[in-house]
Amino acid sequence: MRRTSALIADDEPLLRERLRSHLATLWPGLQLLDDARNGPEAVELFELHQPQVVFLDIHMPGLNGIEVARTLARRAHLVFITAYEQYAVQAFEQGAIDYLVKPIDPARLADTVQRLQGQMTSPVWANPSIEAVLEQLAGRLVAQPRPWLQWIKASVGNSVRLIPVEQVRFLRADDKYTQVVWDEGVALIRKSIRELAEQLDPARFVQTHRSVIVNLGYVSEVVRGINETAELHLRGSVEILPVSRNYLFHFRQM
Repeated sequence: MRRTSALIADDEPLLRERLRSHLATLWPGLQLLDDARNGPEAVELFELHQPQVVFLDIHMPGLNGIEVARTLARRAHLVFITAYEQYAVQAFEQGAIDYLVKPIDPARLADTVQRLQGQMTSPVWANPSIEAVLEQLAGRLVAQPRPWLQWIKASVGNSVRLIPVEQVRFLRADDKYTQVVWDEGVALIRKSIRELAEQLDPARFVQTHRSVIVNLGYVSEVVRGINETAELHLRGSVEILPVSRNYLFHFRQM
């Protein structure tokens, strides 16, 4: 009998690590595949490995979790991961799709694992309600847009400034701080790149490297490098920012 395998798709490394740890304890026989860090990577890894279970973050770069779920076309048992309780709606309770709310509660995950284990003998395609559930979730995703960060409170010398996010050129990790490079200079904040990536509008800001987030409005040129990397040139700046292979998908159409 084929061993049950699972794919975790989430752009937060710490969440993926904790979910893996909890699953290893709660379901020792589960084979955990390589993690996906964005929507396109989730689809690619699914097609490669064909896992029976997929844990999907609703908000992911490239493709969101609902778009990925539609691509999978009822070929896996799905568990959505969300930071927003409003997505834990009646649609989930129908049993077609399960959900977890961030930060993940081990007791809630234990219930999910128990349900999944009971579903392994039933083919996913036999449940006709999955498309209806995805349609309802997609509607809520559009109807209740995420409240993105509008201002960044940062230290500039001995003063504190409120910086409009549209004036931020890029953000870069700097030891325990993050540099905010904006139209009037450089400021420091204590938030991590990971925290900021979750709070900034992905239509305007994208992560290009584990230590860098850039405002797309300031990008003047993308220069492809070797090994699926690139460099970004910015308007009005001599700074050249790196793009690692994990984030190059943001610029494939540019």
